[in-house]
Amino acid sequence: MIYGIGTDICDIRRVEATWQRQGERFVRKVLTDAEFAVWQTRSARWTQRGLRYLATRFSAKEAFSKAIGMGMRMPMTWRSCEITNLPSGQPLIVLHGDLKTWFEAQGLRAHVTVTDETDYAASFVVVETSGPPADARFASGRPGEDT
Repeated sequence: MIYGIGTDICDIRRVEATWQRQGERFVRKVLTDAEFAVWQTRSARWTQRGLRYLATRFSAKEAFSKAIGMGMRMPMTWRSCEITNLPSGQPLIVLHGDLKTWFEAQGLRAHVTVTDETDYAASFVVVETSGPPADARFASGRPGEDT
């Protein structure tokens, strides 16, 4: 059963402008330590490659926050949601801390896809559940609807 969907498109030029203003502080705010290491490696090869990586992670986290119906409020934080890749290259969402605890208590599963082009990064997330949500706020099965 579909619990929620989320999509996001991100202008890579805006990410670059923010990175130029805030530097590594911005990157550390958005990326987990593991993502940061990948960003450093990709940026060392070609700055634009690192920016595209950062933009796809930003976009995927925004889409995920929409799919779970929370936006960027606790327990959803930039660093509690990690976008990694399986050996096949398929993107995967890995959660940490309170967000992981909440997500698992709901019996949810997430699927994500990311893409980037010259100026834009985009992502799409589907969150599904095998039954009705445990959280009474979402008893209808749709985030944001009251019971």
